[in-house]
Amino acid sequence: MIQITSLSKSFGNQVVLKNISATFNTGGVYGIVGENGAGKTTLFNCIAGIEAHEGQITAHHTPLKNHLGFLQTEPFFFSKITGAEYLKLLCRARHKPVVQPEQKNIFELPLNQYATTYSTGMKKKLALMAILMQENDYFILDEPFNGVDIQSNLLITAIIQKLKALGKTILISSHIFSTLHETCDEIYLLQNGSFTKRVLRADFDLLEQEMKQVFIGNKIEQLALK
Repeated sequence: MIQITSLSKSFGNQVVLKNISATFNTGGVYGIVGENGAGKTTLFNCIAGIEAHEGQITAHHTPLKNHLGFLQTEPFFFSKITGAEYLKLLCRARHKPVVQPEQKNIFELPLNQYATTYSTGMKKKLALMAILMQENDYFILDEPFNGVDIQSNLLITAIIQKLKALGKTILISSHIFSTLHETCDEIYLLQNGSFTKRVLRADFDLLEQEMKQVFIGNKIEQLALK
């Protein structure tokens, strides 16, 4: 479980997160949706211990960052490290046995190639494989489906469902609502730095319609396409 209480974050005079509170239970999959700039990545950075913040974040396992697998939107790789070396490095960082990376290469990546030469989707798949091999208890997946081919999207969805079955706590952000519909138990709508809505699975379709009305509105007519 992850418990967030009165979380706020500012950069100078710019308030990004405003008094956020939420409980993410063990074995739950939670979607975080919102427009660009709503504060999703900042929220994830605070939970991961990357950003200082006001308020409290607690979990069953402490420190949380030592039990958390964080898939960032744009994973970072050292310039001279191969895919295989990266997987081994992240396993050692969690004191996990280093198995032969080829045995875990479910995405069929060129593991002997420098990771910086990978495409955007390949980098994301490598980073995901690494945090899975760490056997973390908590996962934050920031846009895990972005830039990834359709076959890998299906595989990532199945991975999330398996993690849920194993009792992991998972937070996901995605601009592809259908992927959240298939994986999440609850969805939180983040607007202007605050959670404005919490929706259970039974009402996901209603939330999608509401979001279309808010974010699309009359913008198509405004374009006056011909």
